[in-house]
Amino acid sequence: MKTNIPFDKNMVIRTAVLAVALFNQLLVNAGYSPLPFDDHGIEIAVTTTFTLSTAIWAWWSNNAVTHKARKVEQLADRKGLK
Repeated sequence: MKTNIPFDKNMVIRTAVLAVALFNQLLVNAGYSPLPFDDHGIEIAVTTTFTLSTAIWAWWSNNAVTHKARKVEQLADRKGLK
């Protein structure tokens, strides 16, 4: 007896992004440039992505954002561990 097991949403997204990336790579290898970016545009995109990623990571890891993290900080304060 077969039961329907739904696909994981993240797996479907990863597969779709991989398919687009592979198709883009085939076009580049064939001599077509499907993405109209120049070197300056790529540099801006890479540095902006790096800066935003680093800022979000630093903010998230140095602040008690989740409920669990706030509870741990509160407990550490009460126990004098902070």
